[in-house]
Amino acid sequence: MITTFTLQNIRPTLLLFLFFSTFLMHAQIGIGTVTPNASSVLDISSTTQGILAPRMTTIQRNAIASPADALLVYDTDVKSFYYYNSTTSSWAILSGGTPPRLNFKRIRAGDNLAVVLATELAAGGGAKYVLTANTLYEINGQIVFNFPIDLNNAYLDGLDANEDIIVKTSGILFDGTTGGSIRNLTITTPGATVFNLNAASSTSTFLLRDTIIANATSVGTISGYGLVFLSIVNFSGNTNGITYTNIGQLLLSNQAWFSNNGGTYEKFTGTFNLIEKQGGFSNVGTGAFGVDVSTAGLTISGDAVLESVVFTGATPANYVKPYTTGTYTGYNFNNSWSVRAAGIPNETDANAVGDLAIDYAVGTGIGVSFTNNLNPSNIVRVGTGTTVSTASNLFRFSTDAVPYRLKYLGKKKRIFQVTGSISFQVPATGIYIIYIAKNGTTISQYKIYGRGSAAQDIVVLPLNASTELTTNDYIEVFAQRYSGGNGDIVVPNMNITVK
Repeated sequence: MITTFTLQNIRPTLLLFLFFSTFLMHAQIGIGTVTPNASSVLDISSTTQGILAPRMTTIQRNAIASPADALLVYDTDVKSFYYYNSTTSSWAILSGGTPPRLNFKRIRAGDNLAVVLATELAAGGGAKYVLTANTLYEINGQIVFNFPIDLNNAYLDGLDANEDIIVKTSGILFDGTTGGSIRNLTITTPGATVFNLNAASSTSTFLLRDTIIANATSVGTISGYGLVFLSIVNFSGNTNGITYTNIGQLLLSNQAWFSNNGGTYEKFTGTFNLIEKQGGFSNVGTGAFGVDVSTAGLTISGDAVLESVVFTGATPANYVKPYTTGTYTGYNFNNSWSVRAAGIPNETDANAVGDLAIDYAVGTGIGVSFTNNLNPSNIVRVGTGTTVSTASNLFRFSTDAVPYRLKYLGKKKRIFQVTGSISFQVPATGIYIIYIAKNGTTISQYKIYGRGSAAQDIVVLPLNASTELTTNDYIEVFAQRYSGGNGDIVVPNMNITVK
């Protein structure tokens, strides 16, 4: 049978023949140009349009069977171009692209946690979610947890604390013995406790920042960590606050405690190497306490700082529940703390001061005996174990059971000014020298001379010195006869101020 071809039948075939003929002759193709570049097999030219590579998800890219070396695709999940490297049998991201986070999981509002966190629930024996270590879990929207979360050194993060919310209504929300971090979230646990974190290792780290904690029955307990860092945390409507126990380094930055919180906002117990609480405020509600350091045995092996925190509220006496021992009348903390916060007394080594006064009735006083007959005589301490003295305004100073001595009890070395005066009655005409002494050794550059013109004259001399003191250094006054007859001087009055 003879088939008749029309022009319409012949034209597509002819065009295809001509295309391949041109390709075979020139080994080049030009699109948008009739003069493809001699160095290219394909030259695409346009000033108004681009070229589109195959576009697919990460899963689709990884599913390509036997990809050729240099195969190029665009990954829509990562928003980057990938090419296949047959030498390493792997996909490589083009320079400038950002590789995807492999250890990442997003939890969205409405997700079935038993499905999304099936691996984590299995790791917790069906009783809690044990997160995968070094994995970022993104909270997207409001998520209601039915079991506790064990952070297990994972990262729990939201994008907006106003929108990304974790809720639990009974039991404990975060329960575990490892570290991890929580950021950019609102945590609300009406009827539940937020934290029961008891680190099994003193090298563990816990981080909480840019977070709101609201309406909890108790904020809970954090203990045993090497480092705990809370920054920009808003506490609101919680029935009870938080207890920190046995932490190496505790850093609290810009904590906001509103007056609608109850109980004790922040309590410190056990042993710490360092505590630094800086910035923020505690608006202490009626019946509540702002900071509690009253538990026996609270020890700071290094330093503790309370700086630039504002304390307000109806009952100033409840701003701080003070140490039961080791503090000073009218103050709250012991010598391990440096406190400069609005609403409560400043307590730093820079504020250390001690006053000492010896005051006897006219005609009596402390006898000071020079036990040799030489001039100059031996140098003798003013005061004995039976000396009656009055110490006042003692802050980080004590008389150390020695009534004529002022001992420095601060932790930091600093320079002090010593001022005061001494009055003494001479037994005969003579010249006498008065010294300020540190740790039983006179500071000779600050000695001062006085002269009695006749027996029973009263000589009055000022005391003035500047000296560096470290912990347990002490200040006393000494006297010496320079000339004149032997005999006791009698000191009816002496006062010293060290500050």
